[in-house]
Amino acid sequence: MFLAVCGLLGILFAQKNPDATSGSDSDVRDSLKQFADVYNVIEQNYAEPVNPDKAIYNGAIPGMLHVLDPHSNFFDPKAYSLLREDQRGKYYGVGMTVGPRNNKVIVIAPFAGTPAYKAGIHPGDIIMAIDGKPTDNMTTSDVADLLKGPKGTTVHITMLREGADKPLDFAVVRDEIPRYSVDLHFMIKPGIGYMHVSGFNETTEHEVADALDEMGDLKGLILDLRQNPGGLLNEGVGVADKFLHKGQLIVSHHGRSSPEKRYTAAHGNAGKDYPLVVLVNRGTASAAEIVAGAIQDHDRGLIVGETTFGKGLVQTVYPLSENTGLALTTAHYYTPSGRLIQRDYSNVSLYDYYFDRPNDNDISNREVKLTDSGRTVYGGGGIKPDVKIDAPKDNKFQDTLLQHYAFFNFAKHYVVTHHPTEKFEVDDAVMQEFRKSLAEDKTPYTEAELVQNNDWIRNSIKSEIFVDAFGQEKGLQVKAEGDPEVTKALELLPQAQKLAENAKKIVAERSSPSSLTR
Repeated sequence: MFLAVCGLLGILFAQKNPDATSGSDSDVRDSLKQFADVYNVIEQNYAEPVNPDKAIYNGAIPGMLHVLDPHSNFFDPKAYSLLREDQRGKYYGVGMTVGPRNNKVIVIAPFAGTPAYKAGIHPGDIIMAIDGKPTDNMTTSDVADLLKGPKGTTVHITMLREGADKPLDFAVVRDEIPRYSVDLHFMIKPGIGYMHVSGFNETTEHEVADALDEMGDLKGLILDLRQNPGGLLNEGVGVADKFLHKGQLIVSHHGRSSPEKRYTAAHGNAGKDYPLVVLVNRGTASAAEIVAGAIQDHDRGLIVGETTFGKGLVQTVYPLSENTGLALTTAHYYTPSGRLIQRDYSNVSLYDYYFDRPNDNDISNREVKLTDSGRTVYGGGGIKPDVKIDAPKDNKFQDTLLQHYAFFNFAKHYVVTHHPTEKFEVDDAVMQEFRKSLAEDKTPYTEAELVQNNDWIRNSIKSEIFVDAFGQEKGLQVKAEGDPEVTKALELLPQAQKLAENAKKIVAERSSPSSLTR
């Protein structure tokens, strides 16, 4: 009831101005007075003391913004700090991922080259205390906050490690830790590169350029944008520039108080027109959709996977007082063909907007546009892939193994006792040890379930062991190599090449003198 009443400010404005056009100063003053009156009644009569920060930061301001659209948002000091951290692509801390396991907060993996890595902290180490404070009853977020701090300061971490007789104490000096948005790139086959981009921050364009340079003379590329929630518009433009021809339109946007702005490829791909497959899914949004949309509209590559999220709104972040910030929708963006891919959010709750997706195959009310070669594409509801692949869904047995941390627990013990090399493969002997591990941890299984899920289990074991023994990037590489969607993307590279060549031919024919009307 309390938070609903605190959302009254937005409701009052909506009632005063149902058509969302313009309002007089007196209307605004009246709405603010009504809000103040309501707040005074709550403050004086609510059953418990009222926290003003909670009422304003978590109630009134979000209530007002959510009346407008799902993406305008207010950031309290902590959230604003995290937003800026994500945008900058760096933070100050020890450099490791932590997470919950078996009711403890443990090290998932230290990042290569960071203070945690250099100090000898291992995946699977249980974090018992930080600067003498026991971590019992702490959340993962609490622990992560304690590990962060100013550059050059020391944090004392007490760990419990399998095979160690007593807790281990580490004195780790905090440093600048990069948040890499290109979290994985490697040659998945001779001449064929794979790159996963997890988001778009201030360093993404540079990271993509470096990764392409490292992979050298490519004969094909899988660009994986799955679960990429977007980020900075300019970085999305910069990444799309790497794959298009100089001068091609990447995206345009305009709003009520901002004139149209067009972004074109400033440099282009220097003629490197290798086959390109872009993997997307429902978690691909915002700047990631700008990249996918530009590549699709110019027939540069094949879009493969699920229909993307459908976010076509541009937010401008305004710094406010008290270290807070406001992300306000100021424009709509349009792909090169003129598509607005924003999904309908009218008369939909925030929960349903984010988690309950409409039928992707219903295109009856969607705007129709054409790619460079004349292929039909649709506005609204995200970017529909050229080749649809439904994401594999975990079955009940897979969920059981994950819920019991079966792979994590097995890998932690196996690495200590076997010291695997990078030539490690999951053979029948490893599978037999995995069975014993399941029995010891009282994780239920049947032989039929092991057979049915054989490939997934073997890839999961190998991936977790590589994370533990050789670092997170090696583990991610193993996971990508065994990913059925990545395998399908490799098979589709010839189709991607045919698409691009056909489009180039059609565009050339259209622009040739013989095809011009006289």
